[in-house]
Amino acid sequence: MRVFVIGSGAREHALVWKLAQSPRVTKIYAAPGNPGMTPYAERVPLGVNQLHELAAFAKNNSIDFTIVGPEAPLIEGIVDLFRRRGFNIFGPDKAGAALEGSKAFTKELLTQAGIPTAQHRTFNDYTKARAYLEQHGAPIVVKADGNAAGKGAIVALDMNTAQEALKQMMVDHIFGAAGNIVVLEDYLEGDEIGATAICNGNSFLPLALSQDHKRALDNDKGLNTGGMGVFTPLPFVDTTTSERIYREVIASTLNAMQNTGVNFTGVLYSNIMLTASGPMVIEHNTRFGDPETQAFMLLLKEDILNVLEFASGRQVNPDTLWHPGSAVSLTLASGGYPGSYRSGIPITGVEEASKLDQVQVFHAGTALKDNQLVTAGGRVLSIVARGNSLQEAVDRAYDAARYISFEGMHYRKDIAHRGLEAIKH
Repeated sequence: MRVFVIGSGAREHALVWKLAQSPRVTKIYAAPGNPGMTPYAERVPLGVNQLHELAAFAKNNSIDFTIVGPEAPLIEGIVDLFRRRGFNIFGPDKAGAALEGSKAFTKELLTQAGIPTAQHRTFNDYTKARAYLEQHGAPIVVKADGNAAGKGAIVALDMNTAQEALKQMMVDHIFGAAGNIVVLEDYLEGDEIGATAICNGNSFLPLALSQDHKRALDNDKGLNTGGMGVFTPLPFVDTTTSERIYREVIASTLNAMQNTGVNFTGVLYSNIMLTASGPMVIEHNTRFGDPETQAFMLLLKEDILNVLEFASGRQVNPDTLWHPGSAVSLTLASGGYPGSYRSGIPITGVEEASKLDQVQVFHAGTALKDNQLVTAGGRVLSIVARGNSLQEAVDRAYDAARYISFEGMHYRKDIAHRGLEAIKH
């Protein structure tokens, strides 16, 4: 089978690495890909938003199966385009991707379906939004309605932060048209986790629960990022809570979508707050998480192609999906990230780290310059380790990090702290 992976980050590198292990896969292409993928995939010089060129490539190269990594092409309707041309593609259509593409649409859907989520108000007028903010007070969450590449949700613990976030979105347009409509919602207290499922209409295959570390610095300090690391599964979530999440959030959302006439296929990855009154949806994503996917791919025992094909009707046994134990991913970031940072800085030690037992290093923001691997993004590398225990996986990831070096490199030293604390008690 000839497979086409669209995207260039560590998530896509992990998918390519896992696909290369499938006996059913004969050839992998990646657009635009990254240097880490070259042992497994032929890179194609096309951007993720060049939808028509990507479809033409799929036709000209007899692609059997396409997998879309990032959200932007899904929101733009790449799945609709491919399906119109008779191509097999994994992911939701444009109507399904609205679950990620429009915060306002999703909040309305959740509220009408009675799916637990924070109280909210939606505004397309800055003056009215500002008046509501003054009346509501902080803490509050300010969200750009559209796709802002994971950076459009500001948790404002004080009024200054809230006012500035609202002004930046609606007046300064730092996220462009994504901020024309803004959702203001109540701040939720609790543990934030992720629930991922492969979906086919009303049926779904639950993957493991995970916990991302969004803040740039230890102890959840610093600015929000695309994700500094993740661990899975979660020792502090019991079976009852887990089943409740999949029933009240995933199943209920798929049913609500069907009631609006949308047969959702692909990945539903939900950010959930475990509050004192139960699990509540923060937001839905309609593609694999990053860095969650990297950890999943190391822990996954089943052929990834079989898992993805659940979305088109293949039967998969959920009891034989995983290797025993835990997986941890650790993001190595450029100095200054998530603010401004330099690129083109030489990287050393990736090969040495990759040789360690049960460790993989996935490229996120790298490039080759005169045959030297250099930095080319905020999140540069994703180190992933598997272990029989969570502690073993954590130790392996941090051991691997010591081999890798580039000027300004920083990473969190407390990935999986919540899980390790839960095991101790």
